[in-house]
Amino acid sequence: MNAAQTSLDPPHFPVMLKEVIEICSPKKGGNFVDCTFGGGGYSKELLKFPNTKVIALDRDKGAIAEAEKLREKFSGRFSFYNEKFSNLDLIVNKKNDIDTFIFDLGISTNQLLDLDRGFSFKSNKKIDMNMGLSEISAEEVLNEIDEKNLKLIIKTFGEEKEGSRIAKNIVRAREKKRISLVPEFVKIIETSKRKIFKKKINVCTKTFQALRIFVNKEITELVEGIAKATKFLKTDGKIVVVTFHSIEDKIIKFFFNHYSKNRSKPSRYLPEDETQFPILFKKNNSKFLKASPEEIKINPKSRSAKLRFIIRNNEQFKNPDELKKKFKRYLDLEKINV
Repeated sequence: MNAAQTSLDPPHFPVMLKEVIEICSPKKGGNFVDCTFGGGGYSKELLKFPNTKVIALDRDKGAIAEAEKLREKFSGRFSFYNEKFSNLDLIVNKKNDIDTFIFDLGISTNQLLDLDRGFSFKSNKKIDMNMGLSEISAEEVLNEIDEKNLKLIIKTFGEEKEGSRIAKNIVRAREKKRISLVPEFVKIIETSKRKIFKKKINVCTKTFQALRIFVNKEITELVEGIAKATKFLKTDGKIVVVTFHSIEDKIIKFFFNHYSKNRSKPSRYLPEDETQFPILFKKNNSKFLKASPEEIKINPKSRSAKLRFIIRNNEQFKNPDELKKKFKRYLDLEKINV
């Protein structure tokens, strides 16, 4: 599984920009919500069309400076909030008449390249991994969570087969000295791997991803964010999501399929039970878009990206409770106290 990345080199150029904008159809104008502003790539492109308005948000304070530039340039058409997208209901409502919500998930290149923040295994700084507005750091997780739950976090969120050995060696190392710096953590992972083959993906990638997801409660954020986006989306409005690892994509695929008209039923002879499973979207073909060969050639990181989108129907919103039930084990794991 590839590490989650969101931006192409040079920074601020988002993955599948052309495809996302084409789906949004900003030529017609409209109101858009950029739920993961980052360097502002999608927002800037949408604002090039004169009859568009963009509400943007990002949990990272590092996005504020770029957002201020857009606010000055597009006064009255652009607004920004330093907020997590799980709190969309604090920012938008039905009166905003939203045409499209855009989610570009995972870590941004700017976050990864800022070695002071400890996202990269190339850093020699403290292990932090806080994307913004998180209550804990990766350092706290490594030093304060018990071995059983460390193993669960690494195996579940990183899909790391050798999670047991890594967790065991983390506990052994911290008994001697608190694990604070990235190189210390990297060494633990490397010595825990049974065999290190020459691979495109660094042996630390999956464990770093697992820790980052847990620190930032990324699964909880996603489940809450897409549900609230659906609630405030206008009829025929769209939700566009770019995912970068299998857990994210599994959640989006299930959400789009299960709550659309063509969802699979246990039996074709059974009637639809819309009181239990509300139909929120129009027919979904389950297909996804991938980055073009040209884009992948410019930056191989985009090869793991999958773009899915769905169109809202005119049915009244009902909470997609089955979504939380389906991914309960991920949500419960993120609730572990540090």
